[in-house]
Amino acid sequence: MITKDIISILEDKIQLIRKGEKAIYLVGPIKLPVNLDGETVIFKWYCWLLCDEVTEDINRIIEKLSASNLAEMQQSSVLVYGDFEHSEEALIRMHSICHTGDIFGSKRCDCGFQLKESMRIIRDHGSGALFYLANHEGRGIGLFSKAMAYVLQENGLDTVEANIKLGFVDDARNYDDAIEVLKVLRSKPVSLITNNPRKLNALKNAGMNVSERMPIWGDVSEFNKKYLKTKIERSGHFVEMAQDEQPL
Repeated sequence: MITKDIISILEDKIQLIRKGEKAIYLVGPIKLPVNLDGETVIFKWYCWLLCDEVTEDINRIIEKLSASNLAEMQQSSVLVYGDFEHSEEALIRMHSICHTGDIFGSKRCDCGFQLKESMRIIRDHGSGALFYLANHEGRGIGLFSKAMAYVLQENGLDTVEANIKLGFVDDARNYDDAIEVLKVLRSKPVSLITNNPRKLNALKNAGMNVSERMPIWGDVSEFNKKYLKTKIERSGHFVEMAQDEQPL
């Protein structure tokens, strides 16, 4: 049985977001000091979990979680900077997890660059949120499948072809849960940091007011030129790079 003092600490930090017959539990905000370019920047961190059971009983939620092996599951989260709820202009980034790029700094993609650059842009702007979507690895096919896709890419296939040859669609990512969390955190318009038209369309189709789109290109190298070219030519990503920077 969870003690009353623990319940009293947690109950104001857990929000229930109803999603049909399921529930999204949002925990936060939590103060998170982040090392960004050698400077400590204070973000507010939230994490969410989609569950089949809908309950506002905090004790029940905690007891159920402790009986589950959540370390074997992936949970997404969001880093919020500034007065995200009330500021007139706020930026958001829907960032898909990339184990190799975000953690190891792989140059096969531009994900690690986009992650850090988005955090810098949000900090410099003064208000924003970076959604870190943990079930999006490999455009939604998972880390092990992504590793197999990399093997195929080393044998001449591009990103899209590799996913399809493994039996997946080109892009299996879903933004529904993240959008539900966004609606709780902010009702005013947002500017979206992305090159991907599918992310923009997902927000607009969900009724979100997207006032602007901000491009995020950079870190083009010999290692990711084919990857970036595939994004543009086969996945329809918007192009704002100077001609001499384009991976063509």
